[in-house]
Amino acid sequence: MEGSVVFSLWEFFKMGGVFMWPLLVFSMAAVAIVIDRALYLLRHDLRIDRLAPQVMSRVRERKTAEAALFLEPLAARSMGARVLLTLVNHAELSEDRLEKTVETKALSCVNSLEAGFNFLTAIGSLAPLTGFLGTVSGMIGAFRSIAEATEVNAQIVANGIYEALITTVFGLIIAIIAMTSHYILTSVVDRFALRTEQTCSELITALAMTPRNGGEDRGGGGAESSHEN
Repeated sequence: MEGSVVFSLWEFFKMGGVFMWPLLVFSMAAVAIVIDRALYLLRHDLRIDRLAPQVMSRVRERKTAEAALFLEPLAARSMGARVLLTLVNHAELSEDRLEKTVETKALSCVNSLEAGFNFLTAIGSLAPLTGFLGTVSGMIGAFRSIAEATEVNAQIVANGIYEALITTVFGLIIAIIAMTSHYILTSVVDRFALRTEQTCSELITALAMTPRNGGEDRGGGGAESSHEN
């Protein structure tokens, strides 16, 4: 387009002034956290529903040792397997104690999945504030130029405001990326937590309804139970 001026990204960066540097740090941190968390979620299978049917069939037969052998090789790469392994390894606890033990393990897994999420929230809040601060600083400089100019025209005012608003734009872009990523990642983890809670509740109920001497028992717990009775 005739008469238009095209700026490179670096030129825009320089026009934004000193506050563009903290915005650059925020953007790099946000991208690094998002990539790290996305790869972490991909490496650790969160589909606990794939494991539930096979574990449930063994639990109903009280074959907790067999269920543990099935889950142990999967625990390194599957968060769901880790939680279910804790459940079958402590199957002989009372229902209340078993629920608390499994809940603690599930919470530990969820916390490991959500590591870094708070930083995304902080970046989403700090980036636009830093951008606004840069804009205010730029506006101060623009009005100072106007005050020092012998002749004030629209171009002086427009250029000063134009440069001042650059930090706001960059700050808002960073905040949008950080908060959108946080929402997506949080949704994935929340869905895993909900499915884990439902699956573990069903398994604990199945354990409670299955007689202790109804099948193979892990660690001879059934014999101990019979002796106590």
